[in-house]
Amino acid sequence: MIDSHTHLDRAPGSDAELVAAARDAGLTRILTVGTDTRSCHAAIAAAEAHDEVFAAVGRHPNDSTGYEDAITEELRELARHPKVRAIGETGLDDYRDYAPRADQERAFSAHMALARETGKPLVIHTRAAEDDTIAMLDREAQGLEVILHCFSMAGRLDECLERGWWISFAGNVTYPKAQDLAEAAGRVPLDRLLVETDAPYLTPQARRKERNQPAFVVHTARFVAERRGIAYEELEAAVEANAARLFGW
Repeated sequence: MIDSHTHLDRAPGSDAELVAAARDAGLTRILTVGTDTRSCHAAIAAAEAHDEVFAAVGRHPNDSTGYEDAITEELRELARHPKVRAIGETGLDDYRDYAPRADQERAFSAHMALARETGKPLVIHTRAAEDDTIAMLDREAQGLEVILHCFSMAGRLDECLERGWWISFAGNVTYPKAQDLAEAAGRVPLDRLLVETDAPYLTPQARRKERNQPAFVVHTARFVAERRGIAYEELEAAVEANAARLFGW
């Protein structure tokens, strides 16, 4: 099994403890995602220390205030590391008023250009900004491998699939009130499907009282497999193959 999106630096416990627990749960690969300068360096350090761990580098839309070319250059340099396998997370967030929209859009455009330049997949965060996120991706991300992290656009699933984007489900797909996401998880083609934790956030329902960690992705994967009416092992093989193809690990 794999975790296609986590934040080891924020999850409960040391990197070594989290990776050991993930290994015991059957995980073979983890993508830990940077959202600012500090966390990007932490992600790379974790990837250097653990064979199972790889990194993504980016500037979260909520951390994009004052975004400038120097940040892109910093990300470009970080992306040269052999264990950095994706750019992001990036995108648009109108749910929280943490960064001006103009700065978010400037950062988003820069990340799309960097993904194109490096040939690495692009990890997307979008919240309360679906229309504009899709519009910017349509304009600037043609031909890129786009991952819709913590997929939330259940009502627009067909549009996303038509564009060839990857759909990654987090623990919130298991919540009783998330029937729209559960239905979407049953419809995504197996060759477009990923699972993630987004730890320490969005703990799956089975462990809801605890802070999330990569090992808990198995609960999300089990839920998705049951929703699709397939064996866990079939889903596991599919998402492992998808992630290997996407991230080249």
